[in-house]
Amino acid sequence: MKKFINAYFIAAALLLSATAVNAQQKIGHLNSQSVFTSMPEAKTISTTLESLQKTKQAEIEKLQSAYTLKYNAAVAKNKTLNEANKETVGKELQAMGVELDGLKKGIDQATENAQQVMAAKQGELMTPLQTKFITAVKAVAKEKGIAYVFDDNAQQSANNLLAYDDGIDLTAAVKAKLGIPAGAAAVPVKKS
Repeated sequence: MKKFINAYFIAAALLLSATAVNAQQKIGHLNSQSVFTSMPEAKTISTTLESLQKTKQAEIEKLQSAYTLKYNAAVAKNKTLNEANKETVGKELQAMGVELDGLKKGIDQATENAQQVMAAKQGELMTPLQTKFITAVKAVAKEKGIAYVFDDNAQQSANNLLAYDDGIDLTAAVKAKLGIPAGAAAVPVKKS
């Protein structure tokens, strides 16, 4: 019985000490959007992506213009249709319809390709930036003895921090770790 009581007290002591250790862990938060938009690389990435988007948009507009020209030609050809030329004009209209279908598929394929290229380029450019950001967050958290860091950015309803009281705001410390001056202007984020 005495062993049972000793085991009980040891277990209780371990449980209480684990609870006390957990209660002492610090929690921090930061605004990732504020940090990302202040990083010098953000402007370069934004400019590169905008340029690529304009190039892809111009390619699609060129295809759409060709489609519009062919469509207008088909409409004009259809107006010349009468009983005398029904067979000849009908075949020409049918051929134009096949061309229009091909152009439409080309536009759809170019649009899909543009989206894939944009996503790949964004991933290529953002991955090193995200790695640099995470490394800085981890370093600041370790320096300040913080066990958990939450992002209080409410962008696109992805906020994982609903409320905090007396948490440590690490936004300025992470910016400093990344070498971003205190008053650095953020890169404007354009909504697509």
